[in-house]
Amino acid sequence: MPEYKLHYFGIRGLGEVPRQIFALAEVKFENVAVTREEWPEFKKKTPFGQMPLLEVDGKFIPQSFAIARYIATAHGLAGKTPFEAAWVDALADQWKDFQNDFKKYWYPKLGFGEGDLDALKIEHGIPARDKFFPLITKQLKSHSSGFLVGDGVTWVDVLVANATADLEEKDAGFLADYPEVIAHQKKIHALPALKKWIETRPY
Repeated sequence: MPEYKLHYFGIRGLGEVPRQIFALAEVKFENVAVTREEWPEFKKKTPFGQMPLLEVDGKFIPQSFAIARYIATAHGLAGKTPFEAAWVDALADQWKDFQNDFKKYWYPKLGFGEGDLDALKIEHGIPARDKFFPLITKQLKSHSSGFLVGDGVTWVDVLVANATADLEEKDAGFLADYPEVIAHQKKIHALPALKKWIETRPY
């Protein structure tokens, strides 16, 4: 088994989905919390000058989605066939499109920007929500399994469930019109290995 180290700040952020994939796969990894003081020096060692960064036997993999896909592929969570794997990637890419629109509301909501939150929610938050989550609802309804792709859990389930939980935690009721999405989040977070991580995670 390779030795895994996940380098990121001591927050959930972009490091949380890779951590959850490790937890779901029940694969041991070292969670390396880089402090703000350590970051300038550590940044010089990174391929792209950013984190999260996965270290595998001393070699680095950058970019959160590349990391997630690598872990999932190595441990059976990226789809059972090439067709399923392509759909997992397609849904993850669609989530990126959603995030690019949604962050114009969400980042100020979290305190990482300025603006009229009510106006930003109307202009960016709600349209992004109502473009993305109907697609997720449709995908869930196309499978009796309750998973987004095929009949088993994949890393895109982890990605979407994590985002859903975060939205509901910080903007309660925002997804009230999407009960299938809420049910999916509860299903994924009830998986024993992932449930244990969420209940005991450090951040």
